[in-house]
Amino acid sequence: MRRRTFLGSGVAVLAVSAVPWRRLYAAQDVPAVSRTGAAITLPASDIADLRARLRGGLLLASDAGFDAARRIWNGYFDRRPALIAHCAGAADVRHAIEFAASHDLLVSVRGGGHSISGQSVCEGGLMISLAGMRSIRVDPESRTARVEPGVLLGEFDREAQAFGLVTPAGTVSHTGVAGLTLGGGFGRLARKFGLACDNLLSADLVTADGRLVRASATEHPDLYWALRGGGGNFGVVTSFEFRLHPSPPVLLGGPLVFPFAQAKSVLRAYADYSMTAGDDVYADAMIMTLPDGQRALMLDTCYGGPIEDGEKALGTLRRFGKPMQDAIAPTPYVVLQTLSDQALAPGRRYYLKAGFVREIPRDMGDGVVEEFASLPPTVIAIFASAGGAISRVSPTATAFWHRPARWNVVAATVWDNRADDEGNIAAGRRAYKTMEPWVKGFYVNDANLAEQSQANVDSNYGGNHPRLVKVKTQYDPRNLFHLNANVVPAAGIEPATP
Repeated sequence: MRRRTFLGSGVAVLAVSAVPWRRLYAAQDVPAVSRTGAAITLPASDIADLRARLRGGLLLASDAGFDAARRIWNGYFDRRPALIAHCAGAADVRHAIEFAASHDLLVSVRGGGHSISGQSVCEGGLMISLAGMRSIRVDPESRTARVEPGVLLGEFDREAQAFGLVTPAGTVSHTGVAGLTLGGGFGRLARKFGLACDNLLSADLVTADGRLVRASATEHPDLYWALRGGGGNFGVVTSFEFRLHPSPPVLLGGPLVFPFAQAKSVLRAYADYSMTAGDDVYADAMIMTLPDGQRALMLDTCYGGPIEDGEKALGTLRRFGKPMQDAIAPTPYVVLQTLSDQALAPGRRYYLKAGFVREIPRDMGDGVVEEFASLPPTVIAIFASAGGAISRVSPTATAFWHRPARWNVVAATVWDNRADDEGNIAAGRRAYKTMEPWVKGFYVNDANLAEQSQANVDSNYGGNHPRLVKVKTQYDPRNLFHLNANVVPAAGIEPATP
């Protein structure tokens, strides 16, 4: 009996192994959307092939975990990809891109998922998710770090700060390193050390034709140039190498809050002060409604040098008015990086319009304050500082064109209820109109792409646009990667809707 049972089991195993392996995974064909927006069908056998190749896994709408995987930071977007490829490494990224290219499939790329305009998730296409690629390797001797694209800023900050090092990147700890860097990358220490992209030494990237290339000053230098400010137009970066800088773990910084009645005078003083402030000074101005319902103007501060020098430099801010709250104090840098995390939590609903300005004239500042007085409490007006080391880089040295900008001005609304969408979007647009006459260009990471024409996107790259088109045409001639501030290749393939 035992021998018969064994033989019978063996025959069953042989019978199963004789069935083509793909049938074990095949379910049914899946409707999808092509790169150009047309309806297509993905054969079940091809999906099974891709699933078998991926080390990280493949999710369909019927799979557990699909809904969690498709969610991004901006809860306003509720898109459903046809497939989600969870990539565990560069090989998985290659397989996913090859699949998308062979089926002419719409593609979105999710790093940290912090895409304000929702471009990291697509409707009916393939989401290439890099969220599981979270490795960080810091080399304290060479002062460099190798970072994978799913890493969040808070994770990177903590690893680097363990060795007394830092790269300037972002002001919210749950922002993704990848998207932030490719678009430029402002941060609390950017006026001292430059943008995140200015500190990018090299990148490993999978191109639209499935090649893995290394881009640096000596390898594919044209691609290296384009990656620093040109966004995700050229492929999927699987590894970033950053330059690190010595920085103490505790810096002087924190919020300084003034009553709304003082907002005009404080904003005028802030505008004048910022024009001559040293590189160590970071100070963003925000007009907002506090949790207790009071309207206020807040200065979010950080001083990148010695604390005793910071006391003098930031002490000037205290004299702009009579603060109702003064929380400027010696604070761990990694804590400063989390101060906005709760207010800008993942899953809330966000609408944002922004642009660069070179000054804050009185008419503009006063107008923003006056308009804000009649706007709903969900609106925030932000004057995010730039300048310093950022502006001393030539606009043509990297793809990031807007070096002369002194501020990125932002009108944002933050809310939680879907029923309030229309009112909050209208309020955000209204707030931005008071800033818009002084705006020259926009930050691609803050771009509201649904409200930007392709002509506006092209002109936003300024004198760098022709060179970007050349690089795009070389590495992505069919515009596979177009869910971004898109550089249209010379072939002229216009982007489809997400």
